[in-house]
Amino acid sequence: MQNNRWQLATAVAVGILGCGSSFYAHAQSSVTLYGQADSYIGTNRTPGAGRSYVLGSGGMQTPYWGIKGTEDLGGGMKAIFDLNAFYRIDTGKGGSYDGEPFFARNAFVGMEHANYGTIRLGRNTTPYFISTILFNPFIDSYTFGPAINHTYLPASNGTLYDPGVIGDTGWVNSIVYSTPTVGGFTVNLSYAMGEQPGAAGKNKWGGNVTYFGGALAATVAFQQVKFNTVPGDVVAPASLVGFQKQNAVQAGVSYDFTVVKAYAQAQYIKSDVSSASGDIRHINGLLGVSVPIGAGSVLLSYGYDHTKNDVASFRRNTVAIGYDYNLSKRTDIYAAFYYDKLSDQSHADAAGVGLRHKF
Repeated sequence: MQNNRWQLATAVAVGILGCGSSFYAHAQSSVTLYGQADSYIGTNRTPGAGRSYVLGSGGMQTPYWGIKGTEDLGGGMKAIFDLNAFYRIDTGKGGSYDGEPFFARNAFVGMEHANYGTIRLGRNTTPYFISTILFNPFIDSYTFGPAINHTYLPASNGTLYDPGVIGDTGWVNSIVYSTPTVGGFTVNLSYAMGEQPGAAGKNKWGGNVTYFGGALAATVAFQQVKFNTVPGDVVAPASLVGFQKQNAVQAGVSYDFTVVKAYAQAQYIKSDVSSASGDIRHINGLLGVSVPIGAGSVLLSYGYDHTKNDVASFRRNTVAIGYDYNLSKRTDIYAAFYYDKLSDQSHADAAGVGLRHKF
C-alpha cells in the first residue's frame, strides 16, 4: 500500500513539474516575481507626543512585491506589464497605509522599443518621485530620509500647514512616455486624465530629464496638479479649502568620487490657494554623502526648508545618519538616526536597526 501511494505521489509531482516546464518554455522566462521585505526595531518621537518603541515596516525602504513581464513581438518591439503592490511586514496588511489601492506602486501595461522608447498605461510611478529618490543617500526612506519627508509628507508649526507635494507618488489613469537613452540623457513625460465630465483640463502632468554619465548624474523634474475637482488620486486636506493647483520643480545632482559619493537637491513648490492667507511657497535644499566603508556605506543627509504664505512662515532643519551593511547581494542590515526640527516646535526624532531582503 505504501509503495502504491509513493508511486501515485511521484506521478502527480512529475506531472505538475512537467506542466510547469511547458509553461516556462512557452513564456521564455518573460514573467518575474520580485520584491523586497524590510523591517526594523526602533523608537520615534513626534512633537507634542511621548516616545514610542516600535517594530516597524520599511525603515530603509517600503516593502513591496510584484509581477512583471515582457513578450517579444518582433522588430524590436516588446509588450510589457508590471503589477506591483506595497505591504506592511509588521502587520501583514496590504498597502503602505489603510485604504491604499492594491497595486499602488505600479499597475501598467505598455509597449517598448529600443529606438522609439516606452509607453505605459495605468497607474504609474511619477517621474518627479523618481528624481527625488535617485539623488539622496537615503533613497525613498519615509522613516529616516530627509528628502522624502521634506517633499512628500506634510508639516505644520501650528499656524501654517505645508502639504508638501500632493498627488501621491503614483498617478492613476496616467500615460507615461520614456525616450530611449541617448548620450546618457532620458526624458520621461507623464499625463493623468481628470476623468471628470465637462472638466477635461482638470488633470495632472509632469516629467523629468535624467542624465547618467560615469561618475556624474543629474536631473530636473516638474509637475502640476490641479485641484478644481478631484482628478483621480488627489486628496486635498480639509484644512486647505480653496486649493486650485500646485506646481513643483526640482533639480538634483550626484558625483561619485569613489571614496565618497556626494548628492545635492533643490526644490520649489507653489500651492495656489484662494484664501486670505495667500499661496503657500515651499523652498528646500538637501546635501548628502554616501561613504563606502567595509562591505557597507555610511549615509549622511541634511535638509533645510523654508515654507511661508502671506501671514505665517516656518523653517525646518533635518539631519539623518546611518550605516548600511551588505550581508550579500540581496540582504543588508542597517542602523540609522533621524532628527527633525521645525521653528516654534519641539524636535522629532527616530532611531532604529533593521534588516532588508530583496527577492
